[in-house]
Amino acid sequence: MPLKTLFLNPPSFENFDGGASSRWPATREIESYWYPVWLAYPAGMLEGARLLDAPPHHVSADETINIARDYEFLVLFTSTPGFPGDIRLVTKIKEANPNIKIAFVGPHVTVLPEKSLKDCPAIDFVCRKEFDHTVVEFAEGKPLEEIAGISYRKNGSVVHTPDRPEIQDLDSLPHVTDVYKRDLDVTRYNVPFLLYPFVSLYSTRGCPAQCTFCLWPQTLSGHPWRKRSTDDVAREMAKAKQLWPDVREFFFDDDTFNIQKARTVELCAKLKPLGLTWSCTSRVTTDYETLKAMKEAGCRLLIVGYESGDQQILKNIKKGATVERARQFTKDCHKLGLVVHGDFILGLPGETHETIENTIQFAKELDVETIQVSVAHAYPGTELYDYAMKNGFIVADTKMVDDGGHQMAQIQYPGLPADDLMEAVHRFYDEYYFRPKAVFRILRKAVFNNVERKRLYKEAKSFMKLRAARHKWVQEKREKDDSTAAIQPAKA
Repeated sequence: MPLKTLFLNPPSFENFDGGASSRWPATREIESYWYPVWLAYPAGMLEGARLLDAPPHHVSADETINIARDYEFLVLFTSTPGFPGDIRLVTKIKEANPNIKIAFVGPHVTVLPEKSLKDCPAIDFVCRKEFDHTVVEFAEGKPLEEIAGISYRKNGSVVHTPDRPEIQDLDSLPHVTDVYKRDLDVTRYNVPFLLYPFVSLYSTRGCPAQCTFCLWPQTLSGHPWRKRSTDDVAREMAKAKQLWPDVREFFFDDDTFNIQKARTVELCAKLKPLGLTWSCTSRVTTDYETLKAMKEAGCRLLIVGYESGDQQILKNIKKGATVERARQFTKDCHKLGLVVHGDFILGLPGETHETIENTIQFAKELDVETIQVSVAHAYPGTELYDYAMKNGFIVADTKMVDDGGHQMAQIQYPGLPADDLMEAVHRFYDEYYFRPKAVFRILRKAVFNNVERKRLYKEAKSFMKLRAARHKWVQEKREKDDSTAAIQPAKA
């Protein structure tokens, strides 16, 4: 028997959508949670294992410590914002269960293995990059020095074993939906723009795009694009439909779902007979014929990373797309009746007050169903982090998230201070959603759907509460900066 293993997406900030489930770990403006897909794969490979996704199931730190008493091996997926709290948690777990072995996985420890081990004596080893077989081999008794892709302590120093090759045969991995059915309550997962309840999974790994800010391809999944066979994906989807007849939508949370036209069309041909409603990620480079095949196969919504309405910024971040192509893609989606959720980021290299205004106007021109506006975060291991550090653009003594896990402006540029970025985020939301078109869409949902009306009311309350808190932060920061500026001449 392998070690009795607990795979943990840890409790953290209230409503925190952490590293095991999110490429952009943070507490959202509206409470939402993605599935811990990465942890589900190895959790399905070990007899007696359990996947505990604490945040959406509202499992507290104390409850987690008690659960961990019954296990021999703990695998915790950490994130840069959550790491300080995660190491406090496992220190207490080790005190309650001194014999438990603890491994940390995820981008943060991949990039900073030595520092992570030095920061927390309770961690026995960390896994770098993909960790599916790494943790399984340890649970099955393989010595640390023979396991590829780990870092651990030996005789007072840190040892790094050779990197583990990326998994090529994705069909050999278990279906995550089997683990979800065993260990998770799908009604605990909510993303505002997806139908409720929903289930998400991957059909591919990796992303060949070179976006400088994107965390997972640069630290975890890698750039080489690897795909499951379309038969394997179709089998899992058919099974998932039987497992959850009440699930209203399935979501392919791939880094880049439809980057290869032939494979997308082939998969759509096998999904169409299943009669599913599904959604996925998409790049604006997807052509009309591919979008049409997706729509005919049951695709409802696309999450699209527009990022910016300024062409130079898109070039700076190596987006591999143009503003004009984004316009045509969006027109194609509107024509086909595909719903679009647009993601935008403020604070990318080259950002100014003028480019922010350009992006706001661009978003209004596109007029997609819903949007998310984030501030740029420079995660260790990304090209954006190296750029920001080299040029001194990371704000001193500023955390990525506030005490509630919400995003804070971590990067600022000459003439564009952090408080202006934070203020611009909510100006963006205000200008976008308080247009007649957008108001009508929201009211239409509320009037004709009682469940949707209750959901929208709850989400609006959450958003306005955070909006007020961020506005207060901006005001306090500006008052502090003004006071500091007033004192400095007196010192001179």
